[in-house]
Amino acid sequence: MAEVTLTIGDRRHNVTCRDGEEAQLRKLGDMLDRRWASANRASGGLNAERTMLLIALMLADSLDAAENQPVGDGGPSPAFLTRLADRLEGIADALEKPVASA
Repeated sequence: MAEVTLTIGDRRHNVTCRDGEEAQLRKLGDMLDRRWASANRASGGLNAERTMLLIALMLADSLDAAENQPVGDGGPSPAFLTRLADRLEGIADALEKPVASA
């Protein structure tokens, strides 16, 4: 197992993943980080948990819009979107686990 440190907003998260998945995990972490400022403003800067929830809702909204596109328009297939949703859920589960203090 590999470990990747993601910086989302002003917080660092150590996340384990299968060997070879590090680049993909960093890419997904960057997606979260790009939405952090907007979600943090929307949450009123109250806490990181609420901000992360708003990021998850933003991504879920994007996924919902993609799922509702007609398949014939060259958009992603339903199977691809299902795999993507599964991976995002796995990452969300990993981010929710407490990090052991050093």
